[in-house]
Amino acid sequence: MQITFLGTSSGVPTRSRNVSSIAVRLPQRAEVWLLDCGEATQHQIIRSEVKLSQISKIFVTHMHGDHIFGLMGLLASCGMAGNVSHIDIYGPSGLSEYLAASQRYSETRLSYSIKVHTVKPGVVFEDDEFIVTCAQLKHRVTAHGYRIIEKDRPGRFNIEKAIEQNIPSGRIYGQLKRGEIVTLPDGRRINGKEFCGEPQVGRKVAYCTDTIYCDNSVELAKDADVLIHEATFAHQDSDMAYQRLHSTSTMAAQVALGANAKKLIMTHFSPRYAPGNALQLDDLLKEARMIFPNTSMAYDFMNYEVPAASNA
Repeated sequence: MQITFLGTSSGVPTRSRNVSSIAVRLPQRAEVWLLDCGEATQHQIIRSEVKLSQISKIFVTHMHGDHIFGLMGLLASCGMAGNVSHIDIYGPSGLSEYLAASQRYSETRLSYSIKVHTVKPGVVFEDDEFIVTCAQLKHRVTAHGYRIIEKDRPGRFNIEKAIEQNIPSGRIYGQLKRGEIVTLPDGRRINGKEFCGEPQVGRKVAYCTDTIYCDNSVELAKDADVLIHEATFAHQDSDMAYQRLHSTSTMAAQVALGANAKKLIMTHFSPRYAPGNALQLDDLLKEARMIFPNTSMAYDFMNYEVPAASNA
């Protein structure tokens, strides 16, 4: 599971940072899931290693323009890229009407199907490999954070041990891999758990933006392998953060600390901290690390490989 940051600015793009979008790349299923889709996201994808044709799901946090203005252009381009048959889009109430109006007035006709899912707190998607949940955050409009959970996978099947014990292959191996107790044709009862290594614990990724510090952010990030959290403002600008319902660097760090997350990656930075100003982004990083040392600062086209979770 690899995360590619396509846009890390808040509100408006800058020369070095586009507005919000993150790609979660799932090579085991040749899929890309997007978290938000700000203006010019498709241009960022073209400049990255992300494949437009692999986008299968888009999760939108809220209806502010710096998180959705790139949707229609991206969807139109996906149709021309080929190999796209369907895209599921998840987001708040109003997203479906916004996309329908964009298609109608631009006379855009997609060559594939899309389905818009209006989310509410709880599970928004689940299959054999993943669960995606959301919770409402605290912003000026309805906004949701997302938690992507990779389900635990069975440990390695010891095929050598099975061969040594003359266990016939085929369907029985499949049952043993699942940890089932199997009765063999010769009457032996075999416990599959004795042939499997420790289960591979699934990874957990949390994404919280736009929001001020809130309990739901902590819950979404609980024990996460990586928390991606907005840090629009520096700590000394906390009054502005409270007025606009955005987080400071220290709020993001407090969420990570309270959630027992393994790593924090901050994003969604105000352009006010550009080089040459009194406060710069390195100052925000120092502030966060005083509370949560394992903090990094995202930048456009940054790639982060989510490490395999520990069995501990």
